[in-house]
Amino acid sequence: MKKWLCVMLAVLCSLQLCCPAICAADPLGISAQAYVLMEADTGKVLLSKNGDEKRPVASTTKIMTTLLCLESGGLDDWFVVDPEAIRVEGSSMGLREGDVVTKRALCYGMLLPSGNDAANAAAVRLAGSLPAFAERMNDRAARIGMTHTCFVTPSGLDAEGHGASARDMALLTRTAMQNPDFRAICCQSRAEVCFGNPPYRRWLKNTNKLLTMYDGVIGVKTGFTDEAGRCLVSFCQRNGISLICVTLHAPDDWNDHIKLYDYGFAHVVSQSIDPPEGLCVSVVGGTEDTVPLRTRDPLSIGTDNGDFRSLTVQVQVPPFLYAPVEENAQVGALAYYYEGRHVADVPLYTVQGVSAQAQESGSPGFWSRLLARIRSWF
Repeated sequence: MKKWLCVMLAVLCSLQLCCPAICAADPLGISAQAYVLMEADTGKVLLSKNGDEKRPVASTTKIMTTLLCLESGGLDDWFVVDPEAIRVEGSSMGLREGDVVTKRALCYGMLLPSGNDAANAAAVRLAGSLPAFAERMNDRAARIGMTHTCFVTPSGLDAEGHGASARDMALLTRTAMQNPDFRAICCQSRAEVCFGNPPYRRWLKNTNKLLTMYDGVIGVKTGFTDEAGRCLVSFCQRNGISLICVTLHAPDDWNDHIKLYDYGFAHVVSQSIDPPEGLCVSVVGGTEDTVPLRTRDPLSIGTDNGDFRSLTVQVQVPPFLYAPVEENAQVGALAYYYEGRHVADVPLYTVQGVSAQAQESGSPGFWSRLLARIRSWF
């Protein structure tokens, strides 16, 4: 009897030791093999599992393709799609040989129905070939800080070496959502676009069901291939807090994102950041030597612990202003950074006006202004 009791106690002790470790590894029961929950303003990772592991990312690749397309300009110029580019397997926006389209329509085709034909057509239009466009994708990824990424295809179809980490995809989304056109497109459940031969209007439907499943979701992109599994990148805003969620190879991706957002909004609060005290700029040739500066609206940033020691600010104002200076004139900005990542620019305005001081041409004031102008040239 004592022997059996010893065995039972040993089993119970082992369970008590093992269970907390299992729960700690994934306390929310997320199905994804890799995921990241990020605070969008600062880029701070709140939760992660295998977040820096490079993996296939399927059609979430089109976030980069769309961003480059939108940044290229001429979004409403018409052109004929390359017939070879649109011959591609998988999801499609319905392009056919001879179709006339705009780059804006291709962006809708990539972000809503996840058209591989749209991605290839955009890549060839921008770079002349798919390999040349992949170089542009990787150059842009490097500038964003995506250190565990290699793009090979514009569509995200499986290819040797093609992939990114969940954290890198969150950083890409953080950048893409700062583009007003990208933001306006990815939030739509369906949209009417015009293309064809001749062009005519038709509706495209978004594959992102999370847009209508969770309050505050305004994007971003779904993806699936046999190798990558179900991939999902989303962006959600509530009460001044912005969160980004990325799940890779997630059988239950919709619920994964809901669980991660529930956690995020329960732990992150919006906090106002006071500007530095004593902000002012020198005035040359005025009735006052300096003019004080102010911000109109304080910067609010989401935080999970209230610790902003990693937040830095650069005061970007000219070395001096020439009188007269108007009241409420924008003369510079406060540039905020979190761990080196740009967070926001807050405009600076003059608190009051400064009148010009009348001076004779040979007076000290004249020479001061002349010296200041010479310094400004250098």
